[in-house]
Amino acid sequence: MTQPVDHPRALIAEDEPLLAVSLARMLSEVWPQLQIAAVAQDGAAAIRQGLMVTPDVMFLDIKMPGPNGLQVAETVADEWPDDRPQPLLVFVTAHDEFAVSAFERAAIDYLLKPVTSERLETTVVRLQERLATRAATPAAGEMASLFRLVQSMSAPEGESAARIRVIRAGVGAVVRLIPADEVICLEAADKYVNVITREGESLVRMSLRELLSRIEGVEFVQVHRGAAVNAKYMASATRDEFGHFTLSLRGLSKTVKVSRAFSHLFRPM
Repeated sequence: MTQPVDHPRALIAEDEPLLAVSLARMLSEVWPQLQIAAVAQDGAAAIRQGLMVTPDVMFLDIKMPGPNGLQVAETVADEWPDDRPQPLLVFVTAHDEFAVSAFERAAIDYLLKPVTSERLETTVVRLQERLATRAATPAAGEMASLFRLVQSMSAPEGESAARIRVIRAGVGAVVRLIPADEVICLEAADKYVNVITREGESLVRMSLRELLSRIEGVEFVQVHRGAAVNAKYMASATRDEFGHFTLSLRGLSKTVKVSRAFSHLFRPM
């Protein structure tokens, strides 16, 4: 176990300046030892400042310009430095009851706006207890749960939700018909998905999230926010000295990186 953090640092991500000031003031009253290391007014700034100051705690508003609070947490988890425990997450939301119930499983706590001092005291106690007892490398499963929550809250609707067993990839005037069970790996590439089989690679103009939501009858395992692999082609996972895993896949010469959020899927049973 790590030793308790005497002077933890926090980042507040809130696009309403008055609300950010109010939260910082209340935190100074209920947790004087906490240092506010940064305040960000949009998602991109929250990611940039979070990775720069590596706070112990992040208070993330859900709806911000740019990446929302969930997406900020997802990106920070993937890019967090290896020599620092990942930050504890507290989400701040105005009224989304579905999100509130889910955050209880994916984060240390959630706060409903307007935040009150009494409710904040409960959050602070939870944070202090976790800081005092967490292991040097917190379980990545929490971040994977968060990632699944991001996916579920932005599920495609309408025609895009039609289920498929064959992926249609256009190559010039030819449309390749690729059985989904023959796909080894799917990789996000800007506005496309790179569909990789033993025969080669093809691009599909669709997001990885949408394509995964449409495929049926095949088990794809998300291993990174930009990659998913067909479970039947997974051969082995190799861990480096930092605890990062790379996957070797049958029929594919290159390996696939596993992000920190999903590394728990490949630890020995």
